[in-house]
Amino acid sequence: MNYGFLKVAAATPKIQVGNCMYNADEIIKMIKEANNQHVSMIVFPELCITGYTCEDLFLQDSLLDMAKKALLKIVKETENMELVSIVGLPLVFNGVLYNVAAVVCKGEILGFVPKSIIPNYSEFYESRHFTSGVDIYGYVDPGDPGDEQEAWFSTNMLFKCTNMPEFVFGVEICEDLWAPMSPSIGLALAGATVIANLSASNETTGKMDYRKKLVSMQSAKCLCGYIYANAGEGESTTDVVFPGHNLIAENGRIIAESKRFETGMIVSYLDLQKIANERRRIKSFATKDQDKYTTIEFDIDVSDVTGFDRKIDSMPFVPKSGKDRDDRCEEIITIQAMGLKKRMEHTNCKCAVVGISGGLDSTLALLATANAFDRLNLDRKNIIAVTMPGFGTTDRTYTNAVSLINSLGATFKEISIVDG
Repeated sequence: MNYGFLKVAAATPKIQVGNCMYNADEIIKMIKEANNQHVSMIVFPELCITGYTCEDLFLQDSLLDMAKKALLKIVKETENMELVSIVGLPLVFNGVLYNVAAVVCKGEILGFVPKSIIPNYSEFYESRHFTSGVDIYGYVDPGDPGDEQEAWFSTNMLFKCTNMPEFVFGVEICEDLWAPMSPSIGLALAGATVIANLSASNETTGKMDYRKKLVSMQSAKCLCGYIYANAGEGESTTDVVFPGHNLIAENGRIIAESKRFETGMIVSYLDLQKIANERRRIKSFATKDQDKYTTIEFDIDVSDVTGFDRKIDSMPFVPKSGKDRDDRCEEIITIQAMGLKKRMEHTNCKCAVVGISGGLDSTLALLATANAFDRLNLDRKNIIAVTMPGFGTTDRTYTNAVSLINSLGATFKEISIVDG
């Protein structure tokens, strides 16, 4: 049983720009490592087979041919492994060059997903080499005729695991995430519970925090798991530096993050059952426009959750930081107070009666009531705080109740339930 958990990875290999076979070997090593750890899906950076910074070498047939050969080597070397691998490369389709993600599984190329948004601003000038893949589709054969590696080419693809129905993923590439209408939005609405992003996001001062917020917010908006793999060491530093900053997010929370400027792999579990349950509850995620997407089915063994090490927070609503905790408590009291304020205004009520035991629940009720009275500019003396000491009342709880009432300036009233 996997209990709805899916083990995933984001990886940054150390590459050599333009050395496709070397890069393929490094990618294969990491895929093997992931397979040994029972990972079901591993995502690599954008254009990782060639390197993102090849510039005008992307226009050379020799590089493009070697990239295809390197891809086929990855396909062949990983054919006996029970996982999905997603790698980036340049690919010519109908005479046009695209920046694509190749989805590989058990010796087969499941599909090619081209980049939708091609940046051409600041330090980015991809449109010099690549074309947007929006509304482009058809079959591509990256190998020799008759090798049966023909695969579908389209931005509108969903990949579905036949023996884990909630495992449906889509792919977008780097800038696609930063655009106002990211492909991942449509993919999620069509049923994708996991989004893979192959990225080459350079580092500038302050960009790390922005990137983390962007990934976490996208996973929240799309109510999905989001795997973000970034280019790193080995890329040319002529114009920019790539940090290899990898992230895995789920429903608005970063659950795994790599250190910047290091190669390697991060691994975590996505709770797809939780995502599926949340989507059933939130009706805006009723699957739509599925007829616009081609669904590619695949079959891998996802039953093993050996070594489950995802930390589950025992107090998810209690922040670790003291300041954040204080802010959260103030927020909760304010929400309660505003609700009570509205009811008192609606009923023209000027007085409130609150039973006080000295315990936590009644203490919070009295604090919220005092807050509401302050917002209504009512005298706290109109709060009638009633204690009802009985056989189980201790001196400590009684003293606490009386002290709280007096400190808040409420009217104290005692009704014993011991004496007849």
